[in-house]
Amino acid sequence: MSLLSCQSLRVGYARKALLPAVDITVEPGQFWAVLGRNGAGKTTLFRTLLGLQKPVSGSVTLSTQPAYLAQRLAFDPLYPVRVRELVESGTIHGWSFLRPLANPVDEALEATGIADLADRTFRSLSGGQKQRALFARMLATGSKLVFLDEPTVGMDAVAEREVMELLARLRVEYELTVVVVTHFLDVARAHADNVLFLDKDDQNIVSGPLDEVFAHPAFQARYGQVL
Repeated sequence: MSLLSCQSLRVGYARKALLPAVDITVEPGQFWAVLGRNGAGKTTLFRTLLGLQKPVSGSVTLSTQPAYLAQRLAFDPLYPVRVRELVESGTIHGWSFLRPLANPVDEALEATGIADLADRTFRSLSGGQKQRALFARMLATGSKLVFLDEPTVGMDAVAEREVMELLARLRVEYELTVVVVTHFLDVARAHADNVLFLDKDDQNIVSGPLDEVFAHPAFQARYGQVL
């Protein structure tokens, strides 16, 4: 059974579509990278997929409750919160666990390698540590379908690599299906098996296996040959 299906989905505002219709199906275990330049419509699409705004037309079907991880920088104003409290907030939605956990918060902290940081404030962490804390919160929801909005934004190359390697490991260990917005082609090339490319300016949408999308003329018009 697919976890997410979009049929003739058009996203936008005030009944005006930003992009052509999107038709994709996300299957269990897949890793989708959503690519496009600033202003391409990635955030609008994400909000529509998550039910935060209504589509202009078409439909979105979800067979499970997804977890959503916003950009790390969006959490920085939460100065007083401690890491454990942040992770615990992922369990308040009452989502059922497909895999029984004795203590979802403790396991999530251990799985992301930050158990020793549980009593630290979120604002005191490094960029990479903050992202690990947010991954732990994501795990604590128990969801198998996770949406991540630019998880490596603002990181240096070393922290970016470590965070994406951690996400790849968690994907395998917890049987996650991942949909991630990123500006970095290297992230997509290293980890994604499918790509959704958005181009509002030229009104193009290309989706499918990574090598096919990277070879598509519309994609190469924006990024050149990258394989």
